[in-house]
Amino acid sequence: MELIPRFFSDPGQSFFLFGPRGTGKSTWIRQNFPGALFVDLLEPDTFRSYSARPERLMEALDARPALRTMVIDEIQKLPQLLDLVHLIMEQRKDLRFILTGSSARKLKRSGVDLLAGRAIVKSMHAFMAAELGPRFDLDQALDTGLIPLVVMSRSHRETLKAYVGLYLKEEVQAEGIVRNIGNFSRFLETMTFSHGCVLNIADIARESQVGRKTVEGYLSVLEDLLIGFRINVFTKRAKRHLASHPKFYFFDSGVFVSLRPSGPLDTPQEIEGAALEGLVAQHLRAWIAYRGERADIFFWRTKSGNEVDFVLYGDNVFYAIEVKNSRNVHSKMLRGLVEFKKDYPEAECLLCYRGKDRLRIRNILCIPVNEFLGALHPAKEFDEAVAPPENGPV
Repeated sequence: MELIPRFFSDPGQSFFLFGPRGTGKSTWIRQNFPGALFVDLLEPDTFRSYSARPERLMEALDARPALRTMVIDEIQKLPQLLDLVHLIMEQRKDLRFILTGSSARKLKRSGVDLLAGRAIVKSMHAFMAAELGPRFDLDQALDTGLIPLVVMSRSHRETLKAYVGLYLKEEVQAEGIVRNIGNFSRFLETMTFSHGCVLNIADIARESQVGRKTVEGYLSVLEDLLIGFRINVFTKRAKRHLASHPKFYFFDSGVFVSLRPSGPLDTPQEIEGAALEGLVAQHLRAWIAYRGERADIFFWRTKSGNEVDFVLYGDNVFYAIEVKNSRNVHSKMLRGLVEFKKDYPEAECLLCYRGKDRLRIRNILCIPVNEFLGALHPAKEFDEAVAPPENGPV
């Protein structure tokens, strides 16, 4: 299989590497650490062996005194191994550990302190457009997403369908996270209507036919399994009455589309618009993670209805970003950005749309979303990503 270089870089010390299944964690590690001792807890024999005798970890290392890197894949399967890892770190300063996980739930429940800071926490995301380069196809990304397992497969749709089923079966049902898989499946479908929207727990509970507390628990499951994430309202130096509830997104546009039921009342533009907004969100998260930027993503929404999809705010960046699934820019699309700029004149404003031309309207840069995603690179400042390409159209 062809390997596409990733933007994730070796932090140079022991680290946790979290990310949903299929995002390429194991592939990246095997490519960059070919001499490492690899313990794959997804393999039934390996899991049974280390579950019965965790001390086998020390025995395996004692037999390899020259070893410098050890990888434990899917560490959440056996969080008790972390006690041994901690002890080994104290004894062998020359040995580094790479601990991968597709779920933080068991680690949190077991009270593990993530090795008391001896291993930093990193994350792996779905492909960024710039990683794919000319292979990136916006329409394909909106339809089947950018999970490497799916992108590199011969049949994107079939692989994505199997992938979604994998999460339901292995990550939820097999681990006994929820008692009623039918209720959880119905909840998952209902959550697709909240993708890119302000969360309303009462509405979700009613549509899912489960209790409010159950919905709150299920939401935590989605976040712990890294399937979804929330972004909060930007409230710094607020001058207006703002919304109080967060927005929700699935971690990949393809997962959202695959789970989203559709009928005669659903228009393709409605689903595609939500997918496009989520695609931008997942790129912003990946850019922050890979760059190591001290920044976060918010949204802005006033009680009167003015809204900005994303506010990227940190030490070196302050951008308000609106995403529109439209080939043309209309003045009313800029209303939220204009209002935000009144309250925060320090912010730069950006509108991403499906057209082909760069425009500047009411001092707001309007840029083709395809161009924006392709230019977003962790080696670049955000200002560089939105700058016009060299020798290209302004």
